Amino acid sequence: MDGNASARGTEGQHRSPHRKAENKHEEKVQDPDRGEDETRAEMGSKTWADLAGEMKMFLWNPEERTCLGRTAKSWGVMIRPYLNGFTIAFNVSQPSTWQPYVDSMHHFLAAYDDKVQEEKNIECVSGQYFIQGGNESEEKKACQFKRSLLQNCSGIEDPTFGYSKGQPCILLKMNRIIGYRPGAGVPVSVDCKAQKGNESDLRSVDFYPGNGTFDLMYYPYYGKITHVNYTSPLVAMHFTDVKKNYLIPIQCSLNGQGIINDVNRDRFLGRIIFTLSIGK
Repeated sequence: MDGNASARGTEGQHRSPHRKAENKHEEKVQDPDRGEDETRAEMGSKTWADLAGEMKMFLWNPEERTCLGRTAKSWGVMIRPYLNGFTIAFNVSQPSTWQPYVDSMHHFLAAYDDKVQEEKNIECVSGQYFIQGGNESEEKKACQFKRSLLQNCSGIEDPTFGYSKGQPCILLKMNRIIGYRPGAGVPVSVDCKAQKGNESDLRSVDFYPGNGTFDLMYYPYYGKITHVNYTSPLVAMHFTDVKKNYLIPIQCSLNGQGIINDVNRDRFLGRIIFTLSIGK
């Protein structure tokens, strides 16, 4: 996503997107099989004061800057094109104001080109986790995610991703978490709404692929050392009918079992909040 969940890089009307390398802290490890015996062994002869102190640190760790044992990047999301100030603003009649966003999208999706995916990755069975056994050090196979799956937001038929028509596409992806199986067997979905103001300001959003879900076959992720060709799945949001000449705050959220998306102080936890301003 990659840079931070805030998806930085382009603001306003004449700046080019800045590209940043993936954050080395993006990968998180989750172990769902941790047993009670292990937990009891760790408690040992600790006093209630010790446990209370550890609980306080667990709730908020100022050194690690974690809440509930996780950073804001766990269950976090990132979007493209890169933003600066969480704003996408352009005028349809002025290509110079939206071309940087288009360039950012094409650059990001180069790794998702159909031919690239066919050469590097395999076709997988949709609707189920792709569990791979063997030695932990063995290289893992990765499932294809072709940009053609994004349909109207693929940049193939419309190389401007809708920006030239005032109907911009925005791509969303979840942070990589090693071993994570999102949704507990049910694909995580995405929805978008006007965060403030009149709901009718955001009249229509189309989602790709399908109904805007992250297929289970792309999980779990085994880490960059062994999952070398892994390509994060995407959901494209096509804002086909947005009120023009207004600043519209938009919230796009992940929905699924175990996903937290309603912490007021964390705008990146299970969601992304940004402003869309489309001029004529």
